[in-house]
Amino acid sequence: PQGLKSPWAGTPSVRQGTLSEVVPATPGEQKPLQIQENERRKSTLTGKIHLSQSTLCGCFLDVSVVDELEARMSEGGVIVDYHGCDFFPERWFHIVFVLRTDNSCLYDRLHSRGYTGKKLQDNIQCEIFQTLYEEAVLSYKKEIVHQLPSNTPEDLERNLDLIMQWIEQWMKDNN
Repeated sequence: PQGLKSPWAGTPSVRQGTLSEVVPATPGEQKPLQIQENERRKSTLTGKIHLSQSTLCGCFLDVSVVDELEARMSEGGVIVDYHGCDFFPERWFHIVFVLRTDNSCLYDRLHSRGYTGKKLQDNIQCEIFQTLYEEAVLSYKKEIVHQLPSNTPEDLERNLDLIMQWIEQWMKDNN
């Protein structure tokens, strides 16, 4: 049987990447796949990247990402780490995690990363309006979408424990 497959989404600086990097090896070893980093690396090699002039962010085509990941996702045991998850096929995932951060904490994190102006404002608004959570709920069965707080190191530990419990239970139920 395939391992559990899950996207971990959230506004930049909610630390979904940090969480995906600390998931320990398990019997159904989960492999983090950081979409943003993979696309950045590919664009550096090929020189193909579209820079959004309004946000000064690199953009890529959702369809090409999905096409490239199809074979890897069929293997299972994959954690897809990306800010959003609504363009990934519903059939890929067993559970969806959306990390959330209080706005004051998020502002400080984004500001420390050099976010300013429209880019900072857009990301704060995204969190205020729960945009990524709402997109996840509209794209997947509501019962598999879970919000997790990500404000403190203790939240990181609690989330890791909770996610590991879900993975272990899924492995028992499906293997």
